Amino acid sequence: MKGIIPLLLLLLVAPCLKSQQVSIDTIFTPPAEYRNNYGKFRSPLKFYDGSMVRNAKDWQRRRTEIRNRWHQLMGAWPAVNTAQTLQYLDSTRRDNFMQYKVRFKWTPLESTDGYLLVPDGEGKKPAVITVFYEPETAIGQGGKAYRDFAYQLARRGFVTLSIGTSQASKDKTFSIYYPDLQHAAVQPLSMLGYAAATAWEVLAKVPAVDASRIGIMGHSFGGKWAMFASCLYDKFACAVWSDPGIVFEQTNESINYWEPWYLGYTPKPWRKRGLVTPENPSGGLYPKLIAQGYDLHELHALMAPRPFLVSGGHEDPPTRWVPLNHAIAVNSLLGYKNRVAMTNRPEHSPNAISNEQAYLFLEKFLKK
Repeated sequence: MKGIIPLLLLLLVAPCLKSQQVSIDTIFTPPAEYRNNYGKFRSPLKFYDGSMVRNAKDWQRRRTEIRNRWHQLMGAWPAVNTAQTLQYLDSTRRDNFMQYKVRFKWTPLESTDGYLLVPDGEGKKPAVITVFYEPETAIGQGGKAYRDFAYQLARRGFVTLSIGTSQASKDKTFSIYYPDLQHAAVQPLSMLGYAAATAWEVLAKVPAVDASRIGIMGHSFGGKWAMFASCLYDKFACAVWSDPGIVFEQTNESINYWEPWYLGYTPKPWRKRGLVTPENPSGGLYPKLIAQGYDLHELHALMAPRPFLVSGGHEDPPTRWVPLNHAIAVNSLLGYKNRVAMTNRPEHSPNAISNEQAYLFLEKFLKK
């Protein structure tokens, strides 16, 4: 019965999913009740000394200040390797593309395996990196409905590179710890961003790829990963973050940036997984971020003027327009409109309609 329900849902919504029938025209506009509502979030257009950003030149200084501060707080990245290329392990013909199993070094000390999907046809193509707990799900071989982002995008003409933390997921450590699990010098979520930056560099060297048109997409854990990667690495042309919980929230167990595999790293033994309580506090950086008034909307602002979409579900409802309004304000200062988008669904899991909206978004900004 479990396998029948997603199939029935697909059959019901399939007639509505043709590109000309699903519109993304309205996804860049907050509902009236949230428009120009900035909430209690500290404005990214205010320097840490309290002075205001007045123009685009000021913003470049402020942008550098935000980026440097967050790297200082989370730990500085090692130098990103811009010279390596993919190692091809095997190949398989699927639909209208070739699938290659590939390997590359995503940290200075660790290699990873993933899948490169290259559509048929001549010329340079847009590309998307997909991130998740393991790389098989995004290529349609993980058994999870509506998470086959790399596969669906390859069918639409995108080169895709699917990567994931396979061994760490098996070990229940989930993330990347540099230089090792007991001595991480960089908060693990930031190190995931570093790994995606390295993936950008190897993907950009694939002959079929237009390096100026590479995006990133992920869901849940992958949504957090895609968010940190795209915000912290300027070479990503655009991004889709599917229901990661785009700002801190202390009462939602799924928006768990306090966990040691995200921004609450401490050496093992680790806290019991779950909400932060006096009996089960968070360690590492996370409580310092909360105490000092930092939130992730500052990172969102680093995307400007690059476009991003929040494919919101249970963790990112329409109220998230309040922090997103700060990114809209930065884009407005720079003279850009329609760079910040959000769609919404009731449940955490993506569905056929939310995915179609995400794919149309990527086509809008990555396809010439």
